[in-house]
Formats: sequence, C-alpha cells, structure tokens
Amino acid sequence: MSEFWIKVDKTLRYHGRQTLRSIRGAWWGMRSLPVERPIFVIGCSRAGTTLVYKTFSESRSLGTLQRETHDFWTEMHPLANKHWDTHALNAQDATQNDRDVVARYFYTHTGNTRFVDKNNQNGLCVSYLYSLFPDAHFVYVKRNPGDNINSLIEGWGKPEEFATWSNLLPERITVENGRYTQWCFFLANGWRDYINASIEEVCAFQYNAINQAILDDQCVIPAAQWSEVFYEDIVRHPAQSFRKLFEASGLPFDSQLQMHCENVLDTPYNAFSEIRLDKWKDGRNREKIERVLAKIEVTAGAMGYKL
Repeated sequence: MSEFWIKVDKTLRYHGRQTLRSIRGAWWGMRSLPVERPIFVIGCSRAGTTLVYKTFSESRSLGTLQRETHDFWTEMHPLANKHWDTHALNAQDATQNDRDVVARYFYTHTGNTRFVDKNNQNGLCVSYLYSLFPDAHFVYVKRNPGDNINSLIEGWGKPEEFATWSNLLPERITVENGRYTQWCFFLANGWRDYINASIEEVCAFQYNAINQAILDDQCVIPAAQWSEVFYEDIVRHPAQSFRKLFEASGLPFDSQLQMHCENVLDTPYNAFSEIRLDKWKDGRNREKIERVLAKIEVTAGAMGYKL
C-alpha cells in the first residue's frame, strides 16, 4: 500500500472512531448508563501492573482504553488543588459528577459499561474508587521489593516516559545530587522530604507509600471484590495465575485467553530487560537496594515477603 493510501486509511479510521464516540456519547446522554463492576488494577509502579492490565484488556467482556489514564483522573482532581502534596484521593473526594464523568468517558471510548483501568496512582485512591463504584473489583499486583525497587530506579532514568506530568512541580528536584531533576511515577504524602535524597531512598519511599496505602484501604473492600497476585507467581505460572484472577473477577477464561497467557511473557509489556526473578541481585543497583531493604521490611512483610 502506498504512503498516500496509508494516510487515507488512517484518516478514515480516525474519523470513524470520532463518529462512533459521538454516537455513544449521545446515547449515554439519553440513558445515563451506569458503570457495572469495573476492574481496577493496582500496585506499585513497575510491579507488573501493566502486564496484568493488558491481559485483562484481552477479555471480550471488558471495555479498555489500552493505555494508562493518569491524565484523565488528574484533570478531575488537579494536583495544584491539593497543593501538589499527593496523587491520593479518598472517599470524601468522590462525587456524583465524578461518577457520571467516568461512566460517560469509558462508555464513549469503549462501548462497554464494564471496563478495566490502570494507572500509576490508582493504588493511592482505593477508597475513592470504591466510593465511586461500590461493586468494583480490585486486582492488587505485588512484587518483591528488590526487583521492584530495581525497576523503579531504572524507570527514574526515563523521565520522558514516567515524568511527563511533573513539569509544573513547584519544587526543584535534585535527587542523587542532581542526576535526576524530574519527579517520576507518582506523588505520595511526604515526597518533598526526598527531593534531595539518593535514588534508592526515593524508590524505597515510593514502594512503601503506595503498598502501605493499598494495605490500609483493603479493609474497606469486601473480600469477594478483592484479588491479589504475586508477580513472581505470574512469571512462574502465567496461565494458572490469570485464570484465578479472571474467575475471581467474574470473567470467562476461554481457550483464546489461555493461549494468550501461555505466551504472554514472550512479548513483555514495557519491560526494560528480560523477565527474570531476582534480577536485582546480580544487577548494577544491588548495593543501592541493599542499603534500603531495612526501610521497607515491615511493608514487604505485610505483603507476604520475607527479607
């Protein structure tokens, strides 16, 4: 196909999608279709949440945007309104307007009233999301602290990917003696205490903050609406692990999904290197990580990891 016809095809597809969204938006405006049992994938950044989100996105029973939604959520609750303190939202932040905006947005873009969503900040917003959608199902992805912190450190070296939202931060970032000048992933209460810290201290803080927030909020979620999975189990037994998650979420797990999960690790999503457990132990960040393991021992233990 010539370059001209490729452009024509892209243009037609774009306008087709725009028309379809307009039709869905008009339909939602007449019916105000409520969200039904949405699925929120939560966990620390670089814990394997993208892998889980993308696999749930393969389900024909769910709507999905096939991308992270941090911009969408922060537009409803701008960081500046919280004095740039945190991405966290609580039950008191949930409003009927939020509920309607989310319902309309996901239905307009996916054509489905049940959807799966994931972004870096959702783990700080569990009580808020539950207040919006009391029938929501949460999938908590846990990863051992060594590998997770190692991947966070590597991610901080990619601000063009993980810090695109932080250009307007009011503080000057000089992490690791100025090596890192843009804040990556998410803000949690107390982040300003780390703007001049070492990179390993920052990443240990982020690992602690979001996982502890999830553990604290778990108590408000009915057990039937909560699933947990160790990233390590997904690596060892992907199809078996995902089958359990799908069944717990009330989703069919057919032969197509079985085949997808059996091969899901062959084409990893957003991985920096090969998928391998305990990579941090023979990696370049080992000494850094060893210096902060004691700082995350309590949280890691509550997650089910023994250091």
